[in-house]
Amino acid sequence: MILPIRAFGDPVLRKVGKDIDKDYPELQELIDNMFETMYSANGIGLAAPQIGLDIRVFIIDVTPLAEDEDYEDIKDELAEFKKVFINAQILEESGEEWKFNEGCLSIPDIREDVKRKGTIVIEYYDENFVKHTETFSDIRARVIQHEYDHIEGVLFTDHLSALKKKLVKGKLTKISQGDVNIGYKMRFPK
Repeated sequence: MILPIRAFGDPVLRKVGKDIDKDYPELQELIDNMFETMYSANGIGLAAPQIGLDIRVFIIDVTPLAEDEDYEDIKDELAEFKKVFINAQILEESGEEWKFNEGCLSIPDIREDVKRKGTIVIEYYDENFVKHTETFSDIRARVIQHEYDHIEGVLFTDHLSALKKKLVKGKLTKISQGDVNIGYKMRFPK
């Protein structure tokens, strides 16, 4: 089922997500719905707060990037990178900070350069509640950090300079009011 994506201004996007256990009701259905919702919006990541749930669950599928010539050197890794992250905790961020032009399904039509560290170590459970501790670099680390921010109540616009925040403020207000042209299902704050 395709769920509406919560728009900027929805209070759930500012909540720190709660851990869940393996008995969370209809977890597999939730995960399936999140993937369907993400694909319908042409996204590569989606966090539970973006569909109105303040829980520590996010999904990522960067397989479309394997066809992008910018990622030729890691295309094999990207071609198989589809994951579910439950109760994730980033244990370490390291390496040089690098800028990348980020966007967000909850903040359509705004893209800005965001600096993030190049490598992360993250602990999480997969959809079968098997625990993993893994290290990721490159665009995979970037997408994970973006989605991880969502379960921490942080949006990519929070990483912008004061000047950039002023420049996008009007656009953010319009998004929160539903004054945006999008090609997917959204829910705007009342």
